[in-house]
Amino acid sequence: MKRSAISRKDFFKKSGLGLIGTIFIPELIGTERILAQEMVNEKKISTMGDCILKNVLLETGFEYEGDEIVRTKTGLFCVVIREGNIKSVTPNKPNDPNAIDAKGLLMLPAFKDMHIHLDKTFYGGDWQAVRSRTGGVKGMIELEKKILPEMLKTSTDRAEKLIELLQSKGTSYARSHVNIDPTSKLQSLKNLQKALANKKKGFGAELVAFPQHGVFYTDSAPYLKEAAKMDIDFIGGVDPYSIDGAIEKTMDFTVQLALDNDKGIDIHLHESGESGLKTVEYLIEKVNENPVLKNKTYLSHAFVLGRLDSSKQEEIAEKLGDAGIGVVSTIPFGRLIMPIPTLYKHNVTVMTGNDSIIDHWNTWGSGSVLQKANVMAQLYGYGTEFLLSRSLKLATGNILPLDDKGNQQWPKVGDAANVVLIDASCSAEAVSRISPVKSLIHEGNIVY
Repeated sequence: MKRSAISRKDFFKKSGLGLIGTIFIPELIGTERILAQEMVNEKKISTMGDCILKNVLLETGFEYEGDEIVRTKTGLFCVVIREGNIKSVTPNKPNDPNAIDAKGLLMLPAFKDMHIHLDKTFYGGDWQAVRSRTGGVKGMIELEKKILPEMLKTSTDRAEKLIELLQSKGTSYARSHVNIDPTSKLQSLKNLQKALANKKKGFGAELVAFPQHGVFYTDSAPYLKEAAKMDIDFIGGVDPYSIDGAIEKTMDFTVQLALDNDKGIDIHLHESGESGLKTVEYLIEKVNENPVLKNKTYLSHAFVLGRLDSSKQEEIAEKLGDAGIGVVSTIPFGRLIMPIPTLYKHNVTVMTGNDSIIDHWNTWGSGSVLQKANVMAQLYGYGTEFLLSRSLKLATGNILPLDDKGNQQWPKVGDAANVVLIDASCSAEAVSRISPVKSLIHEGNIVY
């Protein structure tokens, strides 16, 4: 691409991007976008002063016809950001020469991808669809033993590119599972930590030490103990019965390791039969025995919940809610519909993520958790203004601009300035149409 003759100084003067410390980067194209990003990367824009946004569209309430919510009320506001937080939300000042024009874009909480594998992906390299495979998860373990050494050579760069994809879809935070196994040892973790350090101004993450190859099946336990002493947040797991052959032994190890190191727990559970149910029930029992793990423990996938009859779903959902165990669902469909409405009914924390994006496990990852919210809304018939607006919480980590009664609850003064600007009239439309993301701000830093 040939650079234009315009100087950086002239470009920023004409575009208005040099007015204040933290900048809003609109959809620049070509050379202009490259120059804007270079200015951010080279830290040539001062971080002092306020970032003032005008013409910001915010939700203010619901409009009714009779008892039915038919529209979401909105208004234009001025939002001031200082030192990574919301300093003020005031009536709009459309003529403020010191403010950056958000052009009526809808401001929503930045999105959160709460189940993803940033450490192993083909994204950023040549296109590869998944290959035919046999042997279930154990067959994939054998495949990983062969391909991980080569993948580790580029995993830092690939993770950074994957983070950039997530940012372009409005996501500024993720919970990433990272392989801890005798093949990767701790290298996958170290490589990902390097990528996250390189992206820390525009992206946050919490990490799960994930024994993809089983805790005891491939003797990953020593490496998990090492990883637990490092900068990780959760102890992970995968199908303790089908991989390790013993639910109690594996779960006891996982729970104790979490307790000893003050970590949370996040278990991949694909098993959908009797062993899956026993694992869920055993985890509930262990968390109830150790209340410090309440609201720090999660089941990822938990496909068995979609196989239970409705009365058993109600029973297990109630127990999960009482134990403070959340479910991180990748929103499968087809013949497996997860009982998400039932989980919500019993106050179970429900989150979602893209899981694998273009790797040896999955071909389909788009990087958009807004798309996940859209799929959920379709699956459960959440087509009304109210239910679509509630569905947004799946993408935002359970933060909504309006409460169920239409009271404005976000953004508030003091909230972290983690926001997405999106081309939609309201959150219901954003979910229904998977509206395009125009800009992402993370802790006051404009990163997309």
